[in-house]
Amino acid sequence: MVVQPLSNRCPGLWKMLTVAVCVALVGCLQAQELRGHVSIILLGATGDLAKKYLWQGLFQLYLDEVGKDHSFSFHGAALTAPERGRELMAKALESLSCPGDMAPSHCAELKDQFLRLSQYRQLKTAEDYRTLSKDIEAQLRQEDLREAGRIFYFSVPPFAYADIARSINSSCRPGPGAWLRVVFEKPFGHDHLSAQQLATELGSFFQEEEMYRVDHYLGKQAVAQILPFRDQNRRALDGLWNRHHVERVEIIMKETVDAEGRISFYEEYGVIRDILQNHLTEILTLVAMELPLNVSSSAAVLQHKLQTFRSLRGLHKGSAVMGQYQAYSSQARRELQKPEGFYSLTPTFAGVLVHVDNLRWEGVPFTLVSGKALDERVGYVRVLFKNQAFCVQHERHWAPEQSPCLPRQIIFHIGHGELGHPAVLVSRNLFRPSLPAHSWTEVQGRPGLQVFGRPLSDFYAYSPVRERDAYSILLSHIFHGRKESFITTENLLASWIFWTPLLDSLAHEVPRLYPGGADTGSLLDLEFNGGHLSFSQHQPEQLFPRPGLALKPSDFQVLGARYRESPLVSAWPEELISRLASDIEATALQAVRRFGKFHLALSGGSSPIALFQQLATGHYGFPWAHTHLWLVDERCVPLSDPDSNFQGLQAHLLQHVRVPYYNIHPMPVHLRQRLCAEEDQGAQTYAREISALVANSSFDLVLLGMGTDGHTASLFPQSPAGLDGEQLVVLTHSPLRPHQRMSLSLPLINRAKKVAVLVMGRTKREITMLVSRVGHEPKKWPISGVLPSSGQLVWYMDYEAFLG
Repeated sequence: MVVQPLSNRCPGLWKMLTVAVCVALVGCLQAQELRGHVSIILLGATGDLAKKYLWQGLFQLYLDEVGKDHSFSFHGAALTAPERGRELMAKALESLSCPGDMAPSHCAELKDQFLRLSQYRQLKTAEDYRTLSKDIEAQLRQEDLREAGRIFYFSVPPFAYADIARSINSSCRPGPGAWLRVVFEKPFGHDHLSAQQLATELGSFFQEEEMYRVDHYLGKQAVAQILPFRDQNRRALDGLWNRHHVERVEIIMKETVDAEGRISFYEEYGVIRDILQNHLTEILTLVAMELPLNVSSSAAVLQHKLQTFRSLRGLHKGSAVMGQYQAYSSQARRELQKPEGFYSLTPTFAGVLVHVDNLRWEGVPFTLVSGKALDERVGYVRVLFKNQAFCVQHERHWAPEQSPCLPRQIIFHIGHGELGHPAVLVSRNLFRPSLPAHSWTEVQGRPGLQVFGRPLSDFYAYSPVRERDAYSILLSHIFHGRKESFITTENLLASWIFWTPLLDSLAHEVPRLYPGGADTGSLLDLEFNGGHLSFSQHQPEQLFPRPGLALKPSDFQVLGARYRESPLVSAWPEELISRLASDIEATALQAVRRFGKFHLALSGGSSPIALFQQLATGHYGFPWAHTHLWLVDERCVPLSDPDSNFQGLQAHLLQHVRVPYYNIHPMPVHLRQRLCAEEDQGAQTYAREISALVANSSFDLVLLGMGTDGHTASLFPQSPAGLDGEQLVVLTHSPLRPHQRMSLSLPLINRAKKVAVLVMGRTKREITMLVSRVGHEPKKWPISGVLPSSGQLVWYMDYEAFLG
C-alpha cells in the first residue's frame, strides 16, 4: 500500500495549514522582536552616585539589550529646575564609555542613540509624577508600543523615599500587565526600629516583589561568585567547609581615603553602619549559610540566609574594637562648623568578631574589619584552613601542589590591592577548583607578586574574562527581575536585629586614635580570645590633647567596697562580668579539688546572659565535667519555649561547653503534658533530687539577680510562698507573664556556701538605693532575706546600678 503525502491528497487543506503556520510564525517573530517598552526613571540623576556609576550602568544595560526584545526610554529626574538640570545631566553623560573591544564607530553610534533616548525632567510634586506617567503613555500610543514595565531608581536620601513612593504609587504606576520595579540605595535605617519603620512605610506603597534594595557589594564579581563557587565545588568542599577544618574567616574592606566631604553622613552612621552592617554581613551569610540545592533560587537563598542570622551569637562590647583617624575631629569641626572644643566619638575603623553557633561553624571566628585612612585599598574574603602537618624537608623543597605544610586558603579577592582586579584564589595543596569557563579564566603567576606572603604561583588563580562594574551587573539583574542579589525586608530586619544591640552598647565608647596611612603601623592590629576581640597593643598615649573629653570605662578599676554589710564588687559591665566569671571558676576549682564535684544554681533572665557567654568562651579551665547545673527558678512554660530560663541557659552556655547530660538538672515544670500542676508535685520532685545529690542541700554557689521591685529568684513581694518554712522548692506567682513560676525557697538559698547577686543597669539604681537602707524585710523586699547562714554573700553591681 502506497501512502500519498497530505499535500497531494488535500491540496486546499495543505495551503490553509501553511498560511496558518506562517501567520503564527510571523506573530511569534514580531512578539520576539519587541516584548515591550521599558521606562527607566533615575531619581537623583545629577547626584554623585549617578555621575560616577548609575548613568554608566544604564548605558551598559542599553548596550547589552539593544536590538533584543525591548525598547527603552531613560528619564533623568531631580529637584533641579529644567534648564540647569539638563546642563548637569548632559555633563554627567559626557563620560559614558563602551567596552574596550567595541569599535569606536559602533560605540559612537550607540552612545548617540542612548543620548537621544535620555531626557531630563524636574520631579517635585505629585502632579509632576502624573505628567510623567501621561507622557510615557502618550509615547506608547504614538509609537504603537506595548508597555513592559517601569523602573524607578531612588538615588536620593532616605528621608525623601516616602513622598516619592507615595507619588509613584498614586500617580505613576504602569498599566495592567506591566511590571513595576523600585530600587533603593542604602542606608536602610539607622537601627532596627528605624529600619522597621521605613520598611513598613515603603511596604504600604509597594509589594515586596516590586522592591529592590541595593547592596552594591553583591554585584561585585568576586562576591557574586561565592555561592556559585561553593555550588560548583560541592564535592571538594563538603568535607572542608566546616569547623573541623576551617581555622578562621576574614572579611575585610580597607580604604585609603578618609571621610572628608562626607562628614555629615559619617557623623550619623559611622563605619559599622556604613560597611559592616550591610556589605560585610551579606558576605558573611554567603560564606556561612547552608548551601541550598538550587543556588539560583532567590527564595531558597533568602531562607538559608535567615537561618544563618538566627545562628549568629549575640554581639557585646567585647566583640568589637573601634578607631578614629587623627584628623577626623578637626574635619568635623570644619565641615559641620562645630566649636574648637568639639571632639567626635564616631568610629572610622572597626573590627568585629562574629561567631556562628551551629554545628558547621561552632568555634570558628569570623573577623569583619573595615576602616578609612588605612595603608591600602583592598577588599577580600579569606577562608584559612587548619594545618596540622609537619614536613621534615626544608621549605625550599616543598611543592605547592603537594606539600601539606604550605598554608591552605581560599580567597575571594574583591578588588584593588596588589592584585588590582577581582579574583578567586585556591591554594594548590587544596584542590583544583571548577569555575565557569565562559566568565572566569585562569591567570598565571606574576614574578614578585605575593598574596598573604605566598607567591601567586602557589594558587590556582582565576579572574573574570571581562571585568564589569557592580552597578552594571545589578542594573541588569533588576531589568531581568532577578532578586537573588538584593536585600529583602526580612533579610534587612534580621541584620539590624543582630547589629543594633552592639551599636547601642558602643554609642558612648571612645575610639582609639590612629594617625592614618602607613604611619598607623601596628596600632590597629587585632587579636581574639574566645568571644573577645581586642587591640594587640595597649592603649597608647593620646596623639594630641583632647580637652573636655569624658572619662571612659577603662579609666576605672574594679571597685571593692561593702553593701548591706557584705562584700561588694563594682565595675563597668565588661570588667564586672569578667570578674564574676573568674570568681565562679575559682570557686568551682576549689570545690572539685575538695569534694570532686561543683553544684552551681543559676538564675535566668537577661542579666546573666553576658556571664554565660563569658564562661562559655573565655574559661577553658572550668571543670565542666565535674559540674552539676541547677536552676534557681523557672517560668511555667515548656523547656523549649523562648521564655524558658532553661532555654536561655541552653542557648548561651550549655551548647558551648561539655557538661555531662546527667549533670544538668532542669526544673520539672512540664509533667504529664501539664504546666506546674500542684497534683504533679514537680516542686517536691526537684526538692528530692536536690536532697539526694547535693550534700546537706547546700549548693556550692547560687547566682541570683535583683528585680526593680526587690524580688529575687521567683520570690516576689506579693507572693509570700518560699520566704520561710521547710519547703526547699515552691510554686510562686509573678506579676508579669508568664505568671506561674517554680523557685528555690529562701531557706534553701541561704544554705548555700556562697551566694552571688548580680545587679546591672541604670534601671536598678533606685532599688539598689532602697535595699541599701532596709533591714531584714523579705516579705516587702525578698532580696533583703538573702543572707547565707554559714556561707558568704557577695554583691556584683555595675556602676550604673550602683552609682547611677
